[in-house]
Amino acid sequence: MNVCPDPGVFQPGLERLLRSAQCAFRASRETARNMHGMAPLLRWICAAVVLVPALCYAPIAHALLQPESSTTSAVEPITPVPEPPGASPLKVALGERLFGDPRLSRGNTRRCTSCHDIGTNGASRNARDAAPDGSPLSLNTPTVFNCTLNFRLGWEGEFRTLEAQAAASLQNPEIMDSRMDDVVGKLDIDSDLVHQFEVAYGHGPDPASVLDALATFERSLVTPGSRFDRWLSGDTAALSAQQVDGYRLFKSLGCVSCHQGVNVGGNMFQRHGIFHPLGRAEPVLLRVPSLRNVATTAPYFHDGSAATLDEAVRKMATAQLNVTLTDPQVDAIVAYLQSLTGIYSGRPVGEPR
Repeated sequence: MNVCPDPGVFQPGLERLLRSAQCAFRASRETARNMHGMAPLLRWICAAVVLVPALCYAPIAHALLQPESSTTSAVEPITPVPEPPGASPLKVALGERLFGDPRLSRGNTRRCTSCHDIGTNGASRNARDAAPDGSPLSLNTPTVFNCTLNFRLGWEGEFRTLEAQAAASLQNPEIMDSRMDDVVGKLDIDSDLVHQFEVAYGHGPDPASVLDALATFERSLVTPGSRFDRWLSGDTAALSAQQVDGYRLFKSLGCVSCHQGVNVGGNMFQRHGIFHPLGRAEPVLLRVPSLRNVATTAPYFHDGSAATLDEAVRKMATAQLNVTLTDPQVDAIVAYLQSLTGIYSGRPVGEPR
């Protein structure tokens, strides 16, 4: 059986991409006609408008058109999560200790784990966590698991490195509300911790080593071994028939246009509410979230407005694809998304430790 409803017919997700490129081409061509002196240059721009998206999404297009019978050996738009990168065990252990240390916050009242619970889903169960003054944060807390696989960090993609995000979080008055000098000063009077820094870095704590230790630990928080990754690696028994059908729908409907790559997202920006509103209107442009471990990270969306995965799938289809899914389609996609739960520290993400 083919992934396409009829042989030779483009899948709806790819069709939408091509239709958007064609619309952009027509608009650019009309602009070129109205700017006679720049027409040759703009003709090249028009060509780029069509070719660049097509080239960028070529692997996705190829995967969408593969026969379902060969899907585990074909080029897929999603790849398995790799094992954690090589790193100094001493720095990882130190970073883990700092991640749970309240001295990183002003008043020693908050930890990184206050919002990013490594023992469960790498985030929290709250729609929006609270600032030090008790007021709700403006955005839902993303999971820290697999954060190193994202091309940008934060809902708006404002950070390019884990070190930069850690520094911003420590100093943000709505998160840790501290200063790097104050953090280092408090750590520097703990002889045991100073010794741990000296063993790992050759010197006591300073801003650079504090941030490096935190980032090194966060890079270790990858979750390989999901059922879907085992299926991608050739274990055809890893997924149920319903989950395979859900993955087929995920591709054919166009979800994979944004949620692809190793992190099933996290590698591009996208507007939300393209066809219909999706949660809070701001911010308009978001870094596409990863769907790894998504079955464990409710509530969903940037504002935490979807309480369940079923609700999130229905709302996403309506808002981003202008599609109303049937109950069996939702059930299949949810079943597929549940197969994205990986393993951390010997247990599936979300299981109590």
